[in-house]
Amino acid sequence: MKTVIPEIISQYAEEAAFRWQLRNDSVCSPLHTLEDLALLDEKIEANLDGLCIAGEVGWDICKEALEQGNAGEYFAASIAAFKSGDESNIQTVLEKGSADEKLSRGIISALGWLPYEKAAPFIQQFLESPLPGQKHIGIAASAIHRVNPGQFLSDALEEADPILRTRSLKATGELGRSDLLSLVESNLDHDDENCRFYAAWSACLLGNRNALSVLQSFALSPSFYQEAAVKMAFRSTDLHAAMKWHRELAANRETARQAVIGSGIIGDPALIPWLIEQMDVPASARVAGEAFTLITGADITNEMLEGELPEGLEAGPNDDPEDDNVQMDADEGLPWPNPELIRAWWETNKSRFNNGARHLLGLPITPENIRQILKTGFQHQRYAAAVEQALLQPGKPLLEVRAPGHRQLRA
Repeated sequence: MKTVIPEIISQYAEEAAFRWQLRNDSVCSPLHTLEDLALLDEKIEANLDGLCIAGEVGWDICKEALEQGNAGEYFAASIAAFKSGDESNIQTVLEKGSADEKLSRGIISALGWLPYEKAAPFIQQFLESPLPGQKHIGIAASAIHRVNPGQFLSDALEEADPILRTRSLKATGELGRSDLLSLVESNLDHDDENCRFYAAWSACLLGNRNALSVLQSFALSPSFYQEAAVKMAFRSTDLHAAMKWHRELAANRETARQAVIGSGIIGDPALIPWLIEQMDVPASARVAGEAFTLITGADITNEMLEGELPEGLEAGPNDDPEDDNVQMDADEGLPWPNPELIRAWWETNKSRFNNGARHLLGLPITPENIRQILKTGFQHQRYAAAVEQALLQPGKPLLEVRAPGHRQLRA
């Protein structure tokens, strides 16, 4: 009989929760590829295995860690609870986790982590629950696995609970449920901004461009959804109209950043000279470099086109307790471009690109090229490719680029 050492099991629990948080930051990162994600997932799985093998000792440690109130701890505890099949353990996780949107992310992630055949009985249980918090978990977990929950989803689209309705609206687009488009459209003027945004986001993903005006209004207003709205609005707009909107945004200092982000989404090489000019402006330099990469495929770091942090500029909060700046750096992880080097690169390479055609990572946007990007791109690029793929095939599910790496590699 193996001896269980609580200190080691405790370390497994801490590592699983910590690495889950790292993974959460990596799934949309400009620094991580699918292979990187798969390697991180292997480390998480190793810690989860050690935790679950410890049985009751492992569960007791997980249960105690729930007092910290973080989604990572709820992820580890949920895996232990679901794998044990013990109803009391599952209820312990649900007691606080299902009522708190932040904590429920750990539970949902655990159900997404498990193979669907293992997760399905629990997902079904949550879908059938009368409690909005548990229904939310069931809908979200179904969406992660890209499994259609049927009537449960259409019913949830009419629920009063805004958190449940918001996640259901998002799931409708992710699952390609074109049959529910009229229900999605009925939420375009919802009082809750989360519902309004995901109604517009899903409607566009499902092929309805009537929701563009809602996305554009989000793009022009400071909110949590501003950047996501810019990206989906530009992706859903035909090239001629997108270029017109870009000119309008670029002409206004208040919306210049949206124009820079939009350039990379439009993907027309005709915008490169303007983008290079924006690299001389510290506030837009890195996002302009990212847009340049999205259009051309030129990796600023690997192609040695990188510059240095402008003298005297501090991006994001620092260690000075007297400094009131606590704003996170929106462009963290993106390299600083060197405008002169990039201008020279462009003069050498621009003949390879055709103006008036959309590109993603230097390739025309076609199904074949999108598949290549999904294999080799960084995570944020893979997500862009997945959305482009879904827009080419309205009604088909959006590829889940956050799924466990080994599952994606097999697919």
